[in-house]
Amino acid sequence: MSSEGLNPFSYVVLALVGEGGAGPHDIVKMMRRGRAYWATSESHYYAEPKRLAKLGYLQAESRPGKTRARTHCTLSDRGRDALRAWAAEPTPFPRIQSEATVRLLAADIVADDAALARSLDAMRTELDQIAADLGEAVAVAQTLPHRQRYLELVHAFGRALVQLHRDWLDEVEAKLGMPPARREGVDQAVASRGARKTRS
Repeated sequence: MSSEGLNPFSYVVLALVGEGGAGPHDIVKMMRRGRAYWATSESHYYAEPKRLAKLGYLQAESRPGKTRARTHCTLSDRGRDALRAWAAEPTPFPRIQSEATVRLLAADIVADDAALARSLDAMRTELDQIAADLGEAVAVAQTLPHRQRYLELVHAFGRALVQLHRDWLDEVEAKLGMPPARREGVDQAVASRGARKTRS
C-alpha cells in the first residue's frame, strides 16, 4: 500500500478527520484539547487537510456555515487504507523535546538553582490549562459512542502525562531548595490531592 507524501503529522490529521469527517476549524479545536499529545502551530492544521485532499487522502467539500461556507473533509478510500496500514506498523517510543530537562542539564553552568526553580515552576500554569482541556475532551468523548473507549484511553494517557510532570516538578523543586513558603504551598496541594484520591 503506497503512502506517498505522508508524514507522521499527516496521520494525526487523518485520525482526527475519522469516519465522521471534520473541517479544518474542527481539527484546530480538537488540536487545542489534545495538545498534550501533539503540539504544532494552528496554521499546520489548516494547511495539512488541503494538502491531503490534493494527494487524494481526503475528500473536501464546501458546506454552509454560520457566516460563510466552510470546508468539510472526509476520508477517501485511499486515506482510510493508508491509516489502517500505518496503524498496524510497530509503534515507536514518542519523540520528546523537553526544554525542562535541558534546563536541568545546563544547571551547573547557570549556577542559580533559585532561578531555575522559578523557571520550571512556570510550567504549572500551562499544566493546569492542559488538564482543563483534557477535561473538556473527556466530556466530548462521551458524545462519540463509536470512539468513546478509544478516546478515554487516549485521555487517560494525557492525564497521566500531566500528573507525571506535576510530580516531577515537586521533586525537582524540593531538591533545588525551593523557598519554604513556596514549598509549603506545594506540599499542601499534594496533600489535598492525596486526600481527594482517598475519599474517591
